[in-house]
Amino acid sequence: MFPIRDHNPSGRTPYVVYALMAANILIFLSYVGMMEDTRLINRLFFDYAVIPARITDGYGFETLVTSMFLHGGWMHLAGNMLFLWIFGDNLEDEMGHVLFLIFYLLAGIGAGLVHVISAPGSVVPTVGASGAIAGVMGGYLLLFPKARVDILLILIVYIRIFTIPAFVMLGVWLGLQFFGSLSSNPDQGGVAYWAHTGGFFVGLILCVPLWLKRGGSGFWNRTHGHPPHPEHQYKLSQSRIPKVPRK
Repeated sequence: MFPIRDHNPSGRTPYVVYALMAANILIFLSYVGMMEDTRLINRLFFDYAVIPARITDGYGFETLVTSMFLHGGWMHLAGNMLFLWIFGDNLEDEMGHVLFLIFYLLAGIGAGLVHVISAPGSVVPTVGASGAIAGVMGGYLLLFPKARVDILLILIVYIRIFTIPAFVMLGVWLGLQFFGSLSSNPDQGGVAYWAHTGGFFVGLILCVPLWLKRGGSGFWNRTHGHPPHPEHQYKLSQSRIPKVPRK
């Protein structure tokens, strides 16, 4: 189950979202040829990925930024860019271009620091924009909790698109990350669940001043929990694979 779109396209062109997506894709393409060479890719990740033990020792802080633009494979990149595309444009619309860029970078840095705190002695390189994008999702939840999101559900031969409020989708996602944080060992690598969980709350907290400036709960009352512009109606927002009768 994963989101494929929301019903609230941005009211203005999300130039920063486009630029971030382009940067992530182009940087990945610049080194994807190294993925088959263990020595080269390890060297790249050693230089630019977050390695908690190195930051704990007091150096390598620049990797909190550089690691946000590296990915471990095509699916890692595609998943992150999909989430940024769905949730980033409305936040950029509400914040403005420059403030959104600052917010994105701070959320990513905060997520990286949470990961370091969760595994201060780990020497496993960590890469990906997931922490920053988790921050975008946290901000989206605070500002637009009832925005409608289309979810693609695939259960073997059962495929369906259905629409749910953002707070349901994001709440389920956050719950999965939190339980993953409790059950995983970040020293051994794998998914950086604490970076996801931490990034989500960093983004939510960073958006509190904007939410209060818009009127807090009064902002929700005015917008009904949706982005403050007309939502888009998709003809295929509800769909089902047709049933084939048995002969």
